[in-house]
Amino acid sequence: MDIMLIMEMIIAAVLAAVLYTLIGIAPGTDETAVLAPVTLVLVMMGFKPVVILSFFISAIVAKKLTDSIPVAVAGIPGGVMSAPMVDHAMVLKKYGMPDVSIRKMASGSVIGTLIGVPLSLLLAGLIAPWGGHITQYSDQIFFGGALFLAFMTKNRWLALIAIVPFALLIQSLRHLYWGLGVVPEDTTVFTSFFLGITIGPVILKLFELLNVDIRNALPHQDKKEIKVKRRAGEKGFPNPFKILDKKEIGTTSLASSLGVLTFFMSPVGMTIFLGETLTSRIKDPVKKAARAISSMDGLTNSAYLAGVLVPLIALGVPLSPTALGPGIALFNAPPVFTEEHNLHHILSTGDFIIATVIGAAVAISLTYYVTIKYSQQICAFVFKYIPHEAMLGLFFGLVLMLAYMDAGWINIGGVLLVGLVAGVLHRWGVNYGVLFMTLYAAPWLVTKLF
Repeated sequence: MDIMLIMEMIIAAVLAAVLYTLIGIAPGTDETAVLAPVTLVLVMMGFKPVVILSFFISAIVAKKLTDSIPVAVAGIPGGVMSAPMVDHAMVLKKYGMPDVSIRKMASGSVIGTLIGVPLSLLLAGLIAPWGGHITQYSDQIFFGGALFLAFMTKNRWLALIAIVPFALLIQSLRHLYWGLGVVPEDTTVFTSFFLGITIGPVILKLFELLNVDIRNALPHQDKKEIKVKRRAGEKGFPNPFKILDKKEIGTTSLASSLGVLTFFMSPVGMTIFLGETLTSRIKDPVKKAARAISSMDGLTNSAYLAGVLVPLIALGVPLSPTALGPGIALFNAPPVFTEEHNLHHILSTGDFIIATVIGAAVAISLTYYVTIKYSQQICAFVFKYIPHEAMLGLFFGLVLMLAYMDAGWINIGGVLLVGLVAGVLHRWGVNYGVLFMTLYAAPWLVTKLF
């Protein structure tokens, strides 16, 4: 690997860290919705695979470092993964400690990254010899994953029943395109359907706004005021091992390790389960909240990294909710990447290690420092000058463009249909992971059933 390629990887990692530092602070930005489309665009533009991986790892770490800031400052989750931390962050805010909340969460993220990267690489190396045997049963594993994630949700019976109808919808659209000659029969429309699921709630909300009765019934409010208290600045580069006490470091390290080992499970479910379990015996509300948010943030980082790196290095197919979500373009982005030709087949073990280390190191060096030192100023800037709707509109436009690239004008209607159904199911309590797993298992499932 020459010095020019390493410089390209560093530049890509820096750009990702800057971009996703801002995006992470914006409230309500779903991880899949903001990571998957941008990664897919980079793949389609022909960037080198190792550069794309460096960008992606940096983006994950930066996003997970900063999406805790709006949680601590305003009680608004910066992403789906930070939602379980809201209650604990509000406890610290109640006691006048929002700055402590930011520092604890960001430090937990750093520890999660420091543990997640080497442990994910080690686990991938251990699984790799059996990768060929595992991938032979990928269809069954996807279907089993859909069932498993459905059972983990609160509305499990609804999620279970929705699997077959949703698989039928996906395969029906594909057969329609084949029958009309829109795409060749050896081409499977996948990416745009995946993105339709990702922004399903946005599509549903936009359609609802076209209904006069629903639109008039919505609450109308003036501009919201968010007050941010100023605090003393941080001197020098912050040390996460000094910001967290020994017990917090211990529980965060344990949670981060378990996040890697359970990479195939839902990160949100594991964050809630382990975060509450590891702090259930702590009586003091401040200590409990601080321990919980640091542990949860460490787990989310390690789980996200492992969920992409382990399937990518060891298997070559996205056998985890994270790989099926934000990281899907690294596995399947026709015509550039397919299940038979993706980063797993292109990059060597050394490439994976170098790209991952560069991406993680750059994001920690830039984003962690900025998060601790300038979190309040950046948060105020984003809340004031970057509308949430503008960011959603940008990603919605990207999805429509990619839908057209996949299968022409008719596929825009198909993606809107998939998005509407996915949006309704998600609102009713069906986990994203169930829908993503069903998307992958649809060809096998429909063939077996009918």
